[in-house]
Amino acid sequence: MTTSRRFADRKVDRFEKNITKRGAVPETTAKKGKDYPVGPILLGFFIFVVIGSSLFQIIRTATTGGMA
Repeated sequence: MTTSRRFADRKVDRFEKNITKRGAVPETTAKKGKDYPVGPILLGFFIFVVIGSSLFQIIRTATTGGMA
């Protein structure tokens, strides 16, 4: 498949522009800040459920006499 000279020249120009920009990329594209993916209320509820269920399991195991 042949390409036109004009199309090839445009590709070369774009490539050369990118070469001159090399190294000028920001260190990270992610936002820096304290933006948590989960809200503090949801996180607190999750911790409450996990710790509460583990305490409930420990109490239930202690009252039934161990692992039987």
